[in-house]
Amino acid sequence: MDKVRVGQTGFYASKLAYGCMRIAGTWNPNDIDANKREAAHQAILAAYEAGYTLFDHADIYCAGACEALYGEVLDQVPAMRRECLIATKCGIRWQGDPNPDAPHRYDFSKEHILWSCEQSLRRLRVETIDIYQLHRPDVLMDPDEVAEAFLKLHASGKVRAFGVSNFPPSMVSALQSSLPFPLVVNQVEIHPGRLDCFVDGTLDQCLEMGITPLAWSPVGGGLFAEGGTVRPDDPRREGLEKLLAELDRLAQKHGVTRTEATLAWLMRHPSQIVPIVGSTKPERIRQAAKAAEIEVSREDWYRVYIAARMRPLP
Repeated sequence: MDKVRVGQTGFYASKLAYGCMRIAGTWNPNDIDANKREAAHQAILAAYEAGYTLFDHADIYCAGACEALYGEVLDQVPAMRRECLIATKCGIRWQGDPNPDAPHRYDFSKEHILWSCEQSLRRLRVETIDIYQLHRPDVLMDPDEVAEAFLKLHASGKVRAFGVSNFPPSMVSALQSSLPFPLVVNQVEIHPGRLDCFVDGTLDQCLEMGITPLAWSPVGGGLFAEGGTVRPDDPRREGLEKLLAELDRLAQKHGVTRTEATLAWLMRHPSQIVPIVGSTKPERIRQAAKAAEIEVSREDWYRVYIAARMRPLP
């Protein structure tokens, strides 16, 4: 699979990333048995063998178990650590952490960032995280405090580069103003049913600042994948069905599945969107990788975009 430069860094990653959020097959680590562990290992290996070199994690995925499962595979296949980039995230704290009366919240305090990084390093069984991200915007974020944490992690060799996730442009700018090095990624929801990033300045900022956008849920939770259908009670049913028909037309033109057509449509944007593939089925992981070979014309891109808008361009 061809590679793209990740932000303003010296390293490159595959045009598609692999998301490890669902590899455990559960959100309860106590439910992970031998079968789920083996399925997780096979999904990770399928992605690696298909050419994915950027693996996306977060400390909250199955309470850290997804990071641990990936660490097990790294022990089995040491070449993965040399050839792949590990990205993970911190900052979300669930209700009851650490006290029973604590609310669900976001925490970008220096103390929590440093502690979270240490836990992820231990679970992943690595000495360095390639890209460390803040998971969701903390309204109480102090850019200078975050910068202190990032500088310490970078100076100690525990993190190579930093990014954010789900950040609006204003918060990206606020944080970047306190950092001596560039943020390299912003992981946001982008798919034909979620066009916000195309018009709210997110992708414009990525182009301006050299930030790589990582697209989570790139096929809209399965709606824009092959076999996806619109719910009968969806108020946008007519428009969504027209959008699916347009994606199917694009897929047929290139001889691929709707999943690959949707991913290729995202990658056509000049900001070099890197979609995060989240399937745990090896055959679908391998199939999705073919999207990197598709070149979508400007005309075909706009056909999908207009259908996704569900109204004509002005």
